[in-house]
Amino acid sequence: MTRPVLRSAFFCLAMTTAVATVHAEETRETPSANPLALDAQAIKDAGIVLARLGTRALTDEIKAPGEVKADAYSTVLVAPRIESMVLKRLVRLGDVVKAGQPLVVLSSVQVAETQGSLIVAEQDWQRVASLGPQAVSGRRYTEVKVQRDQAQAKLRAYGLSDGQIRNVLRNGSAKADGSYELLAPTDGRITTDQFLVGERVDAGRMLFTLVKEDSVWVEAQLPPADAERVKPGGDARILVHGSTLPGKVVQRSHQTDERTRTVPVRIEVDNRDDLLHQGELVDTRLAVGAGKPVLAVPAEAVILLQNQSTVFVAKGNGQFEPAPVLTGETRDGWVEIRDGLKDGTGYVSKGAFGLKARLLRSQLGEE
Repeated sequence: MTRPVLRSAFFCLAMTTAVATVHAEETRETPSANPLALDAQAIKDAGIVLARLGTRALTDEIKAPGEVKADAYSTVLVAPRIESMVLKRLVRLGDVVKAGQPLVVLSSVQVAETQGSLIVAEQDWQRVASLGPQAVSGRRYTEVKVQRDQAQAKLRAYGLSDGQIRNVLRNGSAKADGSYELLAPTDGRITTDQFLVGERVDAGRMLFTLVKEDSVWVEAQLPPADAERVKPGGDARILVHGSTLPGKVVQRSHQTDERTRTVPVRIEVDNRDDLLHQGELVDTRLAVGAGKPVLAVPAEAVILLQNQSTVFVAKGNGQFEPAPVLTGETRDGWVEIRDGLKDGTGYVSKGAFGLKARLLRSQLGEE
């Protein structure tokens, strides 16, 4: 927008304010002739905060498309450690589980054999331990203890927890049927489950994928020249669903994708509000420099008045005036002011929407 257009917009806004003022003076029915003239208490009640326009270094940014991906460093594949049969599903796709929560009931012949061996070894150990090392040979004492410990270690190697092992010992042969529960190794959401009840699964066959979604990756695709300007640890912003989420650059690939001829840049984003989901396409902004100083105001200080970007200027004695402005880039909640205001001008940094509402009500004759 050129300066003549700005002056024209300002003239329209000024005339609108003047008409409202003249109307109020003629009727003499309102306590304030100017809807933008407030006393100290009204300013406080409206939450109006004043500031002086000054320069601010807005960070230079690179725009790039991105895709939300699971944080592979906190993603866990859940698989049996021994060939087993699936007996019962305990959780479903999309469920959020806690560490140690049972996911599926499995059965294994080898587990049954080892459970039986543990029960026998535990009984032998209890007899020998009650007699004490003085009543039996040292070799026998050690052998029985080792057999008991080895049976426990074998069940742990098969994936049984200490609690499950204690349950076998507590219930004896009645629980030595080879069935066991596969437990969640960590907190997370189940994003894949690939098995059927009754299916025989090999050792290492993935049954579930657990993903911690409180932190996700966004993989941005940048041209090689732009990727060289991005540094690990740099700030980034993710634009999605009308919101802006902060992020940090954690990695930059050293390889160019042969198909797209772009370089993947990985951004870590806090996702505790569950706004981002795996596979979602987003827009990214990656900081690449401090940028040159420009006149800037907080984004909430800029409102639309008659389709014109406007900032309320403080005129003194509790009076305010709308000033049309030409805006530029927006960075980290700050908007560049390219024209319409001068350095050092007092303006409303908070509470501009309240002033806009007062002005509109005045035009409608409500004040």
